[in-house]
Amino acid sequence: MATVSGPQRWVPAVVCAVAVSTIYAIQPVLETAGADLGLRPESLGWLVAAGQVGYCAGLVLLVPLGDLLDRRRLIIGHLLLTGAGAGAAAAAPNGAFAIAGLAVAGLFAVVVQVTVAYVAAVSPAGERGRSIGAVTSGVVIGILGVRVLAGVLGDTLGWRAVYVVLALLCAAAAVAVRLALPADARRADERYIRVLASMARLAVADRLFLSRGLIAFFLFASFGTLWSGLALVLGARPWELGGTETGLFGLVGLAGALGAARAGRWADAGRAQAVSGWSLALLAASWPLISRTGTTLWPLIVGIVLLDFAVQAVHVSSQHLLTTAHPDRAGAVIGAYMAFYSLGSATGAITTAWAYAARGWTASSLLGALYALAGLAVWALGRTAGGRREQRRRTRELERAG
Repeated sequence: MATVSGPQRWVPAVVCAVAVSTIYAIQPVLETAGADLGLRPESLGWLVAAGQVGYCAGLVLLVPLGDLLDRRRLIIGHLLLTGAGAGAAAAAPNGAFAIAGLAVAGLFAVVVQVTVAYVAAVSPAGERGRSIGAVTSGVVIGILGVRVLAGVLGDTLGWRAVYVVLALLCAAAAVAVRLALPADARRADERYIRVLASMARLAVADRLFLSRGLIAFFLFASFGTLWSGLALVLGARPWELGGTETGLFGLVGLAGALGAARAGRWADAGRAQAVSGWSLALLAASWPLISRTGTTLWPLIVGIVLLDFAVQAVHVSSQHLLTTAHPDRAGAVIGAYMAFYSLGSATGAITTAWAYAARGWTASSLLGALYALAGLAVWALGRTAGGRREQRRRTRELERAG
């Protein structure tokens, strides 16, 4: 079987960075894009929501195809269609066309999850966590790095240039996949409808999946609270930062990519559950620092580093556990798991705006901390339940032996 190891791991990481960027690039240039497209201020949220809605649909409808078809071909096709959506947004004459283009880009940006499943399938067993960690580093770089790119391009060449660049990068990434990665041929032993049904059964019957899904929901609600609300507090007094300056905070968050790479090695060593616990505690501890923006931004900067490190450590650990438990259903499992991620991100974005409008950044920070604590509680309950199940299993074995 063909494998991906060494330098090849970074081609999937680049794929993920480019694809996920199409979803988050609109945030630093939101007001500029809305004004150019003739959207009212209260309608700007649709530009952000379009990519997330498309992404959520793709998780359910497209990611399971990875369990039936050659994933390398899917990655190439999805990248080209993501680029087409970004190009349509760049050329949009009005808000409706821009929203449609962003929704198409979000729909096929689920190539990220197809890529994670591909890497899990073709990586040597002892290197699976490391490979997933490298790919997830690409996701972090895309989510946070595009804020810098969009802020700079938006202030110099205009917001449309951001999506022109992303469309070209999607095409280049598709070529790199074709040249550098091996095929992932598979026999389609199941029908597409059955794969979709298996995703629904996971949420009902699989306790590990349900636990990890709920953790992902609260994890990314906390993450979304920060990154969807940060521009609000930095754009207000006393800082009044513009798009470029706000986008540069994405460089601070890139330190979280180190968490993804390191967590993969910890997961390979069998420490995924323990890493999840202390990382969720670290996530909650980052929020008192993030809330302090009055006289200096250094506590905020330190808090962002801690938050992104913690989020990616938990995220990689969860994906490692799930793909190890379901090696033959990696596509369906990752797609269903990431639906929790998408819903959590959207929830964080919506509620942080509401909290900020009501009580300012202190309220938003409290909300982010509560999401983190909720994720920690789910982890603790899962560990307790798992320990009880293990104790019952051992008791039954002793009884049979006696």
